[in-house]
Amino acid sequence: MSSRLYQFLIRTVDKHVPPRMQPFWNHEAGPKTIFFWAPLVKWVLVGAGIGDLTRPAENVSLFQSTSMLSGYIWTRWCFLIHPKNLNLALINFLVAVNGTIQCVRVIRYKKSVGKPISFWE
Repeated sequence: MSSRLYQFLIRTVDKHVPPRMQPFWNHEAGPKTIFFWAPLVKWVLVGAGIGDLTRPAENVSLFQSTSMLSGYIWTRWCFLIHPKNLNLALINFLVAVNGTIQCVRVIRYKKSVGKPISFWE
């Protein structure tokens, strides 16, 4: 169920899309759908994760980093849904890789200073 604003915008933009861009515009995972916009916004998570790589390991949350590992599950899910969303699969994979790197960093740091490995610190 689309809003009137959305329908108005699509009807207006439809008239201005060049013929060579029509296949992309009308694709089942194209700009008219959530399958296009959700991954675009989710790239912010990847950027934030890359930014966190510069933080000292003692300031990184093991609990939060572990939650990022769910990206591996969501990557698989992206290949099961229809339409297959390779952009979303790549994002989820990169989120999971970032979570893996952060978990390893935190665990190595805690072992090096003799702290117990706990999610709740």
